Amino acid sequence: MSSVAEPAATAAVLGPLLARRARIDTYQQPVVYMRSDCAVCRAEGFEAQAQVEVSANEREVLAILHRVEADWLGCDEVAVSDAAWNLLALQGGEQVIVRHARPLESLKFLRAKVYGRKLDYPSMRALVDDVGNGRMSDLHLAAFITACAGGRLDQEEVVALTRAMVDTGERIRWPMSPVMDKHCVGGLPGNRTTMIVVPIVAACGVIMPKTSSRAITSPAGTADTMETLAPVNLDVPTMRRIVEREGGFIAWGRAARLSPADDMLIRVERPLDLDSEAQLVASVISKKLAVGSERVVIDIPVGPTAKVRSCAAAQSLGASLIAVGAAVGLQVRVIQSDGRQPVGRGIGPALEAMDVMAVLRRSGEAPQDLRERALVLAGAVLEMAGRSPAGAGHALAVRTLDSGQALKKFVAICEAQGGMREPPRAPFQQAVAADRSGRIGAIDNRRLARAAKLAGAPQDAAAGAVIHVRLDDSVATGQPLFTLHAQTSGELAYALAYVNAQRPIVEIDRP
Repeated sequence: MSSVAEPAATAAVLGPLLARRARIDTYQQPVVYMRSDCAVCRAEGFEAQAQVEVSANEREVLAILHRVEADWLGCDEVAVSDAAWNLLALQGGEQVIVRHARPLESLKFLRAKVYGRKLDYPSMRALVDDVGNGRMSDLHLAAFITACAGGRLDQEEVVALTRAMVDTGERIRWPMSPVMDKHCVGGLPGNRTTMIVVPIVAACGVIMPKTSSRAITSPAGTADTMETLAPVNLDVPTMRRIVEREGGFIAWGRAARLSPADDMLIRVERPLDLDSEAQLVASVISKKLAVGSERVVIDIPVGPTAKVRSCAAAQSLGASLIAVGAAVGLQVRVIQSDGRQPVGRGIGPALEAMDVMAVLRRSGEAPQDLRERALVLAGAVLEMAGRSPAGAGHALAVRTLDSGQALKKFVAICEAQGGMREPPRAPFQQAVAADRSGRIGAIDNRRLARAAKLAGAPQDAAAGAVIHVRLDDSVATGQPLFTLHAQTSGELAYALAYVNAQRPIVEIDRP
């Protein structure tokens, strides 16, 4: 996202400005703030929302400019958002140069795609290189995502996009084989199978380095959940040491800059709510290649409120994942699963971690659906790795879990990643009860996840929700359906107001 500065395209460079940390979180979008009457702002003719080039410490980033009409910022200062501050490696007291951004050559390929032209690998590489290095504004990113959505990329273009996404970041190569992986396309709250699959597989002597994402629009990502138990911000040398010692890890992929363009695209893609099969395929496959995986099992949950809503859509997505994986040297096996309801009980980082630990500890209170989904996936990974014959992987996974070997391996992985800890608990809780007796007919994954987010997840690791019922359960009037957990009373009240303003998240059919 940063690079060594090159000579500016502008004819003259005005004097530097004192960098001041704005302490404003703009996520991955670098932003700077300048007084409208600042000499640089006036001389350069900067307009609000202009894209500018900011350089310091032999680094440069492209940032969005906001003009300020207030005395809190001096005419000789530029306020810098957290994203820009970190990319420029500022410590405080430095001076920076702000100037007009140079034209991006890759935009000609973006325009070509907007008008329907097919892009080859060099074109995709130029675009993705600018994306991954933070040289494209959110406006350009949105245009690129839109131009590629709706079936506008054929398979050759998806392969080119996948290769380009891998080639613009770090790529890990392992001296051993096979290197296994698993992935779930998402859409189900609480579906935290990775944290059970990895220790089962690693305990069986199979290499499984697993990078995962943080939540963007969901109440928890695997990295968020794992972080309540152990550190996840691992660099590549640390990843190598852990694999040599334990055979696997569960880390945050972005911390190692694996397929960095993917994170940039996802950040803009999610608010647009564009379901682009091509970009989903490129995203999944590129991350697996970047971490050095050779074979991967991909779980596609199917349900009316999951990400994939029909068997036909799952078959299409699965076929594309297999074909693109084969084109880039990755073996892919796809498993369709039931996506009609949440998995486990907890929804939110700490609550999901408690479910994972209950399964690994073989507790009588462990959610059996989470246990069984993880065993199915672990069995498929073990079979694909050649560790067990076809049809025997599930039994091997069961023996490994029930013997305590998976728990022992998980604890060892946590210790190798920096030390194991207990997940936190939220001080405020409120149950949402059934307003009549009957049978559970439907559970809305999306709105339940939304309620958990409004309660504070994933920013507050202990926040979220606990679901108490499953489809087809019989319930009585006043019986708890789910319980919201929050760090503050205000967040709890906010989440409850959302729940009460909606049609029922858990639908009860009359007996």
